[in-house]
Amino acid sequence: MSTLARLTADLTTAMKARDTDRTSILRQVIGAVRAEEKAGSVARELSDDEVLKVLAREVKKRRESAQIYTDAGATDRASVETREADAIETYLPTPLSDDELAALVQDVIASVGATSIRDMGGVMKEATARAGTSADGKKLSALVRSSLGG
Repeated sequence: MSTLARLTADLTTAMKARDTDRTSILRQVIGAVRAEEKAGSVARELSDDEVLKVLAREVKKRRESAQIYTDAGATDRASVETREADAIETYLPTPLSDDELAALVQDVIASVGATSIRDMGGVMKEATARAGTSADGKKLSALVRSSLGG
């Protein structure tokens, strides 16, 4: 079952259970996926990986909003954003652990033949492709930079 189909099925279940919070979250996420499908000059159907990227982007938005609300002292709004991010994260693959990420970076550096920080672009391209949505870009970048001696 594709991720979008799972989201739609869960929306139906949430609506039947009259779970207004979950229904609202799922509607927002499905709306974001549909908007991404219609973005550009021609409407297209997204692959499962592209749907996961949209979900990851939605989680990131909500985490950033929660941080902004927390900094501004609006803890009630921050908790809503955090709860939404947690709900969306259940549809994402489990993130790589620090050890798995370090092993992936070392493997990519070896396969690309990178020796200095100048090779960071090629390493990041390959590492991002291999990790997919299972790794945070900032974390991955910091790990590649430190591994290459930057």
